[in-house]
Amino acid sequence: MSSLYDWLVVASAPQLGGYRIGRLLERTTPACLLQMSDHDRRGLGLSERQCQHLKHPPLRRIERCLEWHRRPNQQIITLGSPLYPPLLKAIPSPPPILFVRGEPRWLHEPQLAIVGSRAASIDGLEAASEFAAAMVAAEYVVTSGLALGIDSRAHFGALKNGGATVAVLGSGLDKVYPAKHRELAETIVEQGALVSEFWPDEAPRPQHFPRRNRVISGLSVGVLVVEAEIKSGSLITARYALEQGRDVFAIPGSIYSAMSRGCHALIKNGAKLVETPVDIFEDVGVLTECAKSSRSILSAPQPENEKLPFPALLANVGNEATPVDVVAERSGLPVHEVMMQLLELELHGVVAAVPGGYVRTRRG
Repeated sequence: MSSLYDWLVVASAPQLGGYRIGRLLERTTPACLLQMSDHDRRGLGLSERQCQHLKHPPLRRIERCLEWHRRPNQQIITLGSPLYPPLLKAIPSPPPILFVRGEPRWLHEPQLAIVGSRAASIDGLEAASEFAAAMVAAEYVVTSGLALGIDSRAHFGALKNGGATVAVLGSGLDKVYPAKHRELAETIVEQGALVSEFWPDEAPRPQHFPRRNRVISGLSVGVLVVEAEIKSGSLITARYALEQGRDVFAIPGSIYSAMSRGCHALIKNGAKLVETPVDIFEDVGVLTECAKSSRSILSAPQPENEKLPFPALLANVGNEATPVDVVAERSGLPVHEVMMQLLELELHGVVAAVPGGYVRTRRG
């Protein structure tokens, strides 16, 4: 079984994106990949530079990432985890790891994305807010990209009406962009989730945002474009949605407005013209049911005969707080290896970090 450490090493390899990692995972696992010889790795198509990375990973950066994962309300979800959103997992190039702040269960609820122009009109902002309110009333999570304009109004519309919202970032979660939305981001953590495929300390870069857009559409059962120019990130999101088999919806506008031209182009090419939220709800039933069916994954009990990882280490953690150095002494393992194994056991819900060390949970 691959540990979180194994996933981070593989995910941090140079020029090894989500698509290639997905293809590798069809033939091996991160744990096996780290144990292979260079000859076998090259046989899987890895370059010499990538082989060297797997032998000598950036340990300090990975340790910082593991520490980030241990903080309250933060976690890293790997492609091999049952917590990974099933709709996102089904796209052609799913991120191998997701960084999440907030409640991961919202990623398993049916989501509808609202995207649009940063320089939106008053009517566009009002439409984003009204559609978001209707979506949360219909028990959908509203997903967007935390950008200025339509995105932020969609998030606000969901929050104001007591619903949940997911914001997908084009930066690491410790580098919220735009900076003026940091307060909004913290509110979303309390009433939804922040999500990124970029490591927490990564700054926003232009090339990150198309990748962010494919995650927005990949998480969602449908994408609503409120306002967009012909050349805009919103149309990139819509294109990804179509490639991923998601429904695309567009609100029409004035023929004299540049902000309407993107929506009109989408409608000409097959997107559904919508005037009310009902126009959306009647088209997204099948994927909505698929998303709902994944809820059981989060609450389903583990089979009694499931084999848990690292049984020797687990035997040294009791019902009272056991310090990490004591676990290391009892198990005869180096502290850094003990930490990695404890993190994996924590992901399985069989141990929990408490003041003074670790304790077993009932599942352990």
